[in-house]
Amino acid sequence: MDIKTGQMSGGCPFTGDNSVRSLLGRTNKDWWPDALQLEILAQGGKSADPMGDDFNYAEAFNALDYNALKADLTALMTDSQDWWPADYGHYGPFFIRMAWHAAGTYRTGDGRGGSSSGQQRFAPLNSWPDNGNLDKARRLLWPVKQKYGKHISWADLFILTGNVAIESMGGPVFGFGGGREDVFEPETVYWGTEELWVDQGAETRILPDEGKALDNPLAAIQMGLIYVNPEGPGGNPHDAEGMARDMRETFSRMAMNDEETVALTAGGHAFGKCHGAVPPDQLSGSPEGGALEMQGFGWATDKAQIAEGHITTSGIEGAWTPNPTQWGGDYFRLLFKYDYELTKSPAGAHQWTPINPEEADMAPDARDPNKKVPTIMTTADMALKRDPEYRKISERFLNDQAALDDAFARAWFKLCHRDMGPKTRYLGPEVPEETLIWQDPVPAGSKPADAAVSDFQSAILNSGLSVSELVKAAWASASTYRNSDHRGGSNGARVRLAPQNGWAANDPEELSKVLSKIDELRGDLSMADAIVAAGNAAVEKAAKDAGFNVSVPFTGGRGDAGDEHTDAESFEPLEPFADGFRNYLRTKATVKTEDMLVDKANLLGLSMPEMTVLLGGMRALGANSGNTKHGVLTERAGQLTNDFFVNLLDMATEWKVVDTSGDEEFIGSDRKSGEEKWRATRTDLVFGSNSQLRAVAEVYAENGNEQKFVNDFVSAWTKIMNNGLFGIA
Repeated sequence: MDIKTGQMSGGCPFTGDNSVRSLLGRTNKDWWPDALQLEILAQGGKSADPMGDDFNYAEAFNALDYNALKADLTALMTDSQDWWPADYGHYGPFFIRMAWHAAGTYRTGDGRGGSSSGQQRFAPLNSWPDNGNLDKARRLLWPVKQKYGKHISWADLFILTGNVAIESMGGPVFGFGGGREDVFEPETVYWGTEELWVDQGAETRILPDEGKALDNPLAAIQMGLIYVNPEGPGGNPHDAEGMARDMRETFSRMAMNDEETVALTAGGHAFGKCHGAVPPDQLSGSPEGGALEMQGFGWATDKAQIAEGHITTSGIEGAWTPNPTQWGGDYFRLLFKYDYELTKSPAGAHQWTPINPEEADMAPDARDPNKKVPTIMTTADMALKRDPEYRKISERFLNDQAALDDAFARAWFKLCHRDMGPKTRYLGPEVPEETLIWQDPVPAGSKPADAAVSDFQSAILNSGLSVSELVKAAWASASTYRNSDHRGGSNGARVRLAPQNGWAANDPEELSKVLSKIDELRGDLSMADAIVAAGNAAVEKAAKDAGFNVSVPFTGGRGDAGDEHTDAESFEPLEPFADGFRNYLRTKATVKTEDMLVDKANLLGLSMPEMTVLLGGMRALGANSGNTKHGVLTERAGQLTNDFFVNLLDMATEWKVVDTSGDEEFIGSDRKSGEEKWRATRTDLVFGSNSQLRAVAEVYAENGNEQKFVNDFVSAWTKIMNNGLFGIA
């Protein structure tokens, strides 16, 4: 196998000295073993979605009375409920936190998390300590959701409510794009391996003195947090340098730079308060583990305490500003006006209180507006003053309210929309006209004439380029797609731009040669269309050479992105550490390579049969990175045959591990003669080892299913080539 050396920055779960582990980490079954198990009802691939396959959310959303919904949400902001009264008579800060935490799980490492499917309703997110009492925010929204029904998803409602909350308190909003479609079951996401939540003493994920870095793709500093521990690294309020380091690391992994980090922190903390009025041992458990009669509520206190505002979530107690339901510059004004001393909340959490505050700078009590209480800052807030780079930005915002207004509005919009993919997916009347670089814009393409495509395909097949070279270039372009945040894919042809044109998995020298020839011959086709059309032509030729006449469907209309449309740094997380379809692994991993194959297939939106047939076909086509022969279990490479499956499952072959390279490389020898026949990797042999994958592989190896194999490969290949073609018919 092509075991390439290299190390991912920031600490990667695939490298290091840890024992081999699963990409799943701790699952809901681990956290709540007694919870009702519903997986049995999903057998046979049946979805938990009650809306059915015919439901079109975009059509439903476009029929929404958008202005009426916003009016109802605005009215809800000050409609305080007896069962959960609003702090300061306004739910706005509560709903901002709800929206923030719905979106704030997004991480750039794998594009998972974020706001786009309403995952905050399900475990584990519904029971994370950092999401304490947001179960009440969602219940406050239920009458609105019930009223508008299918026309607004929970996922869209969370974010729109946060926007309305900001607007209702005079804050700046950049816009809103709908289009987040609900799912009805927890998504499988690696949240970490820890066995404790942050409120149970979980260790911080960054320990520089011990050489411990934050694993990719994780972004939160401790299990059960959205971002950082507000009391300080591991709860240490005196580690000012570590606090800034943690903030910079976690926010950058959520696609935010320093200015955006400062703007979001200050803007979010302009509203509302922290809650730490009672010791946490007075609270009940989280929603997922609650008693039936709690009806999905958790963290409850008794009615008298709730009425008094004696609530605990973070454990920190107090408001940041004297006007917690009004946008303005008080946050930075107080941060720089006063010296702060370390104190503890009634719940025992570390926090910072201004020394000798003026009465005008004190906050109203959350339940009694006639009572004044001191404001507070968290250790995370203090970092905006202590860290030199954060301080420069903070002082600029202190002296330029308009700059803060604009920076917060844009950062909030990015926070809430980063995982939605291209702007063409946005719905509604408040989609901003401005196109932002983080939306990965692609200039509109034009649909080429069928004759132009056909002429180009004939020319490229006669150019001297091989089937494997054309297939590899098309795969390199299209397989960057992630259905988690809808980034990457063939549209834009960014495979010819930095950093993708230099990725080791793409065999840069060979790729450059292929792209140059495609560019030379493409005529009026965009490069994005031409790369895919060339790959399709190669697949058709490979099938024909194997005795099968098939037509690979082609959808044209892709545009070509340029450097000016591309934030190259933001594409670095899309570089494959492993791509089992190309038998590529950068270096020895602590996660099994077959796990990484499944993870890649999941991000590509593939089913088990699609993953299986694609990998077998790619091996037959000789499409390995580095042109290695591992897993190319055929004497007729370049033809689209089912030989990979036939020869993998051949009982005349005996497989043994190659000791010199651990368990990543294997030799297949003739059982009688001992003569070496093949070499393979873990991602090859798993299709004979794993019982479920073997069952699928056997179908493709059976006599009479050769045509089925070709047809299924073409279908799965077309799916990969067309991933991310939003707005292109």
